[in-house]
Amino acid sequence: MAPFLYLLLLASSLIPVYAQDQPTDQSSMSLVITQDGLDFVKDLLVNEAISSMIPLRLPNMEKTVKIPLVGNAFMMLSNITIYRIDVPSSNMKPREDGISILASGTTCILSMNWYYSYSTWLVPVEISDEGTASVQVEDMDIGLTLGMENQEGSLKLALKDTRCDIKDISIKLDGGASWLYQGMVDAFEGQIGSRVDNAITKKLEDGISRLDSFFQKLPKEISVNNDTSLNVTLVGDPLLSDSSIGFGVNGLFTGRNVDVPKYWLKNPKLSVSCTNSSKMLGIALDEAVFNSASSLFYNAKFMHWVVDKIPDQSLLNTAGWRFIVPQLYKKYPNRDMNLNISLSSPPAVEFSNHKAKANIFADLTIDVMEGDEVIPVACITLVIRASGSVKINGNNLAGTIGLDDFAMSLKWSNVGNLRMYLIQPIVWTLIQTVALPYANSHLSKGFPLPIIHGFTLQNAEIILSSSRVTVCSDVVFAEPHKLILKSLAYLV
Repeated sequence: MAPFLYLLLLASSLIPVYAQDQPTDQSSMSLVITQDGLDFVKDLLVNEAISSMIPLRLPNMEKTVKIPLVGNAFMMLSNITIYRIDVPSSNMKPREDGISILASGTTCILSMNWYYSYSTWLVPVEISDEGTASVQVEDMDIGLTLGMENQEGSLKLALKDTRCDIKDISIKLDGGASWLYQGMVDAFEGQIGSRVDNAITKKLEDGISRLDSFFQKLPKEISVNNDTSLNVTLVGDPLLSDSSIGFGVNGLFTGRNVDVPKYWLKNPKLSVSCTNSSKMLGIALDEAVFNSASSLFYNAKFMHWVVDKIPDQSLLNTAGWRFIVPQLYKKYPNRDMNLNISLSSPPAVEFSNHKAKANIFADLTIDVMEGDEVIPVACITLVIRASGSVKINGNNLAGTIGLDDFAMSLKWSNVGNLRMYLIQPIVWTLIQTVALPYANSHLSKGFPLPIIHGFTLQNAEIILSSSRVTVCSDVVFAEPHKLILKSLAYLV
């Protein structure tokens, strides 16, 4: 998945991401990076960029000059090293054709050795001298334009333009009779500027190439467990405005050897909107994301439970049902029981303003244990209506669910008619003390959002609206990712 969009995503601007005709081409997640997010990247990486670029060695420089009445003078600069770079101002700005990155007023300090020699017909021996020098390149502007496009579901970077403008160079010599040769060294000013320009430009090109390679190697799926993944393939090209970058992501769950029904977005446009415009990132998730997960786990046979332990264990013996279903106790006196819960269809998840809802259809089968034999004696159909909340757990989108109400009806029975009004309190207790705690234990873990390793969501805000969930958040750099830093170090 495109890692740029992992680093930070969203603020207040609305950037639509269009769903395509086929599920493999549609976007059920929309992500946006705003100027606040780009500023965060720049502020975070500027120090790493400098430390990764220096020390930077430049090639030796030589010059021979013919001096009237003296002869040929030879001068060489060696061990030329950029050992300090100061960047007082820098910015990253989205444009229609890509991202513009500019470091202004940069100062670059170099150290070097100098050597000078000449011979003349006036003196029969060669005269030479040597020492050190310091060079300060001032008021330098370093910039590049970076193009972005979708290449087979990954983010492709292309360096469109680079520039390095140097306005002033000062050279100071030390050692030997440096005062005598200052003018000669000043003659290298243009060559030094050119070498600094070339070296920094080459570093920019190398950095973009490494960063592009890093993006191309990122997986297009995020593992949820051994059998389930979240498809984070990039859909469509990035959408750039003057203050943000938008991305579309497939966002549907996939499973190994498990078929998942096709889902289309409810709305043709999936946009990201936050109430707090200062948030660095945001992710909008359509209901299709959650319903694809629901269908996946349903088809993988994960939504089937056999309950043999409950808080009131007496209800798992026919004696506990003696006055509720007398014919059950009469036919199977003092027999242990199991309650077999099986969902008859995937839970349907819906979002509206400030509320998450789920309709759950299940069959509750009552089993009696006769030695090693399991005997189904009755089956009750349940329609459970639940609502819940969504929260952030680390970099995971998690939640909790609570029971609103439920309806029940007898599907079949081998022990005569069951009086539902007598069984209803038992089923209510079963749902509240067994089913919901079990579901919430899994929901509280959640599933991973597309955030690059090393970055953590902070002060996240969750907005529920019609058919979608939007996560708006700042991010912090919790754990340095060496490869990212090494690649991005050349951007600023």
